[in-house]
Amino acid sequence: MSDQPDLSVAVDVRYRPDHSRDGRWLFQYVITIENRADESWQVLAREWTITDGEGRVTQVAGEGVVGQTPVLAPGGVYVYDSFVTLQVAPGRMEGRYRVRNAWGHEAWAPIPPFVLALPDGVPGGDSGQGRVLN
Repeated sequence: MSDQPDLSVAVDVRYRPDHSRDGRWLFQYVITIENRADESWQVLAREWTITDGEGRVTQVAGEGVVGQTPVLAPGGVYVYDSFVTLQVAPGRMEGRYRVRNAWGHEAWAPIPPFVLALPDGVPGGDSGQGRVLN
């Protein structure tokens, strides 16, 4: 695979109390992928590492994102949302996208780590402040 492409990945996370209950905390995340390169890149696959508040690790991999394999032209932006559930919060997610340019060269674009934390005041919640997750 070639060098890392110039793709920016930003994540916005929201706790969803309307779909959560004790021991099943649901978090919605919105991903924004921006192509800052001078060539097009297509998102082929994703890999996630999800770590819960007790250090349990789950690996998730799949083709595309939300059933799509979007092509991002130079300057292009692709936004999608998805969700994850945790038995024990706070947790953490990070990952990477496998991408390909128009010449068939493949590379990995990192998804920065982000925290899945319950708001203060939620029973069983811990904001994750001052806590290191491995």
